[in-house]
Amino acid sequence: MSPSPSETPATLSPEKIYQLASAFQSCRILLSAFELDIFTALSGKPKTSQEVAQTIRGDSRATDRLLNALCALGFVKKEKDLFSNTETAEKFLTQGKKTYLGGLMHTVHLWDTWSTLTDAVRAGHQVASEPLEKRSPEWFEAFITAMHQRAVMAAPLSVSALDLSNVKTLLDVGGGSGAYAMEFARAKEDLKATVFDLPGVIKLTRQYVAKGGMSHRIDFMEGDYSKDELGHGFDLIFMSAIIHSNPPELNRELFKKIFRALNPGGRIAVSDFVMEENRTQPFFGAIFSLNMLVGTKAGDTFTESEIKNWMAESGFSDFKSIQVPGPANMVTGKKPGHE
Repeated sequence: MSPSPSETPATLSPEKIYQLASAFQSCRILLSAFELDIFTALSGKPKTSQEVAQTIRGDSRATDRLLNALCALGFVKKEKDLFSNTETAEKFLTQGKKTYLGGLMHTVHLWDTWSTLTDAVRAGHQVASEPLEKRSPEWFEAFITAMHQRAVMAAPLSVSALDLSNVKTLLDVGGGSGAYAMEFARAKEDLKATVFDLPGVIKLTRQYVAKGGMSHRIDFMEGDYSKDELGHGFDLIFMSAIIHSNPPELNRELFKKIFRALNPGGRIAVSDFVMEENRTQPFFGAIFSLNMLVGTKAGDTFTESEIKNWMAESGFSDFKSIQVPGPANMVTGKKPGHE
């Protein structure tokens, strides 16, 4: 690693290395507190560490030390012997609040997965994660919750960046909670959206769509895009955070299925971590490629040229790259024919 412009050999310091190497400690403190539901235990009125320990069924001394560490991190306050949540912890980490970040349980699950990174690099593939089809309902629920909370923030930006003037039918492949499909439907009154996902996921999708009051606007299609066709008659087929779960050969086949499912003149829109050609940027995409290494059979992050090549091989043309605020961008292509 070469020095930054502000560094010289005389001013080089290992401090950044030490900080990064020990950052896991603060992360683990937060995740363990979340897993133990400490913030919900503290909601309401201040409590002693012994009272919290009784609520979470923990050891009194160990709970006290964890609470003190949470104070140091800024998530808990302490006055004399009484602990309470900070405003941030109360709003986002307390069960029952609309703003509760329940999807952090997925990050808890990722802790063990990421601990296999060394072995995964040696092996060239995941070494511990179960295949997707064998993961528990609890894992799927935590995963979909996490994806929903991110999608709710990202969907308005992605949807507003697309021209929907000629779109009446939309398919969201791997649509998860339906957050994007619902946003598309809100953006255009005469648009009919369909969510395609695994049967176990669609059960959760129906719940999210019902909570969003959009059941009359959203259809559901159960299937596995690695095995099944995607139907037909769509003006726009959208995918968010899907291609990074797949090896290149599966993405090629998926793009061909999308081409077949589109009406003439229809468009494909792919939202994902679109990498620069040297694959070191964007930052989050470079890190996320390793998340795919430890957590999937052969997932990865891909460059714009790779995505456009898959589109071209499938018959698409008129490619466009759309910059969207946030870590993900979009690439679109058009199926030849009249809209």
